[in-house]
Amino acid sequence: MLRTVCNRFFRWNPPIFRGMRIALYFSLLQILPAAFAENWPQWRGPSSNGISDFSDLPSKWNTEEQIKWKAPLAGLGVSSPVVWEDRIFVTSQTGRIPLQQGMYPLLARDDQDLANRENPIGGRNADPNGVDSEVYLIVESFSRSDGKKLWEFRARATGDFPELHEKHNLATPTPVTDGNTIYAWFGTGQIFALDMNGQVVWQRHLGKDYAPFTTRWGHGSSPTLYKDLLYLLCDHAEDSYLLALDKNTGKERWKVGRGDEPISHSTPLVINTPEGEEMIINSSDRIDAYNPSTGELLWYAGKWRQTPIPTPVFHEGIIYMVRGYRNSDFLAIRAAGRGDVTESRILWRSSGGASYVPSILYYKGLLYVTNEVGIVTCADAANGKTVWRKRLGGIFFASPVAGDGKVYMVSETGETFVLKAGREPNIVSQNPLEERIIASPAISNGNLILRSDGTLFCIGN
Repeated sequence: MLRTVCNRFFRWNPPIFRGMRIALYFSLLQILPAAFAENWPQWRGPSSNGISDFSDLPSKWNTEEQIKWKAPLAGLGVSSPVVWEDRIFVTSQTGRIPLQQGMYPLLARDDQDLANRENPIGGRNADPNGVDSEVYLIVESFSRSDGKKLWEFRARATGDFPELHEKHNLATPTPVTDGNTIYAWFGTGQIFALDMNGQVVWQRHLGKDYAPFTTRWGHGSSPTLYKDLLYLLCDHAEDSYLLALDKNTGKERWKVGRGDEPISHSTPLVINTPEGEEMIINSSDRIDAYNPSTGELLWYAGKWRQTPIPTPVFHEGIIYMVRGYRNSDFLAIRAAGRGDVTESRILWRSSGGASYVPSILYYKGLLYVTNEVGIVTCADAANGKTVWRKRLGGIFFASPVAGDGKVYMVSETGETFVLKAGREPNIVSQNPLEERIIASPAISNGNLILRSDGTLFCIGN
């Protein structure tokens, strides 16, 4: 549209302004990509809700069709891609570190066909007991338009290593960017602030500065950026804390203890309410809300829940969230409470059927949530009542995203299910890529950006 307006304007202007018109025309054309770019700068997108405002998003693809480009990744990872204008950023890990010993909880344990397709990161051919002497943490930058690799940053992983779950590694947290700096956090506690060309601005090692990142199954929470602060949730088995760093220097601005052994793999969500800003955290002890400027605890709700992973979403004063773990409930909480709000601010609670790992999606008045084996529940956001329920099949770690009237749900087995958003279950397509996908998708400029174990895909019409 901007291009059309420019063309009409320049056709109308008198010849005397021809030189000025030409210079202005080409200046405007140069800013067109930025004007129409959709940034996806953090976990779950610009508003942390998994929603894109772009239209004409892809509906159907496979390994041969609608793939604009694909690029190999330098290592393995579970982190989602983030996008700023024409640059995509992805984190990875090379080298192997110890895995947690014993039985791993399979998501598809009650479906033998799916269980046979459930794999650890890197596939079943990887040595589960293999350990390498050198492990590297990687940040890569790619061109969004053609997938060309722009640069790569590598740093050696140091400090105490956690014993990981077989489905993820040190590159599980999704990076975040403000367009000037990329903040990449890894499961050792190492965090790197890089400029847009991959040069180090500052770095910290929280595993050495505060306490080792030795939580069971490994660290999963992603960094949150708000105003001039970078927030890092470290809910671990020992020395749990919530930390705010100056985004420009990495220096501590505030730090609050988080009590006796809470566990969380969830990412903090900052919201704005008429009563002020709040940071919402889903953790094993309960749901907490902090003042993001000071770290003051504002309110809390709920009771103990094992291993929370999903992140909340926020819409018009209401927080919607899944507590996590098997057969979870999901609920709605009115924001801006004080103290214990378990009885006073929880608007409704729907028991069972929600997700173990994927976060909830709010889209056009409806909530979408899938359990670990792809049974999708669509509920009315006003009261939590089920609108429809549909089994997709698949194994679901990735959180759903939406846009253009479509809901995208990605299975570990490589299929992306596209659903038509609405009050009737309508599967538009089931799209295979034949690669293992744990990471949640990003959306930018009408394209779906998917990250598998070894490949970055750009899918679009």
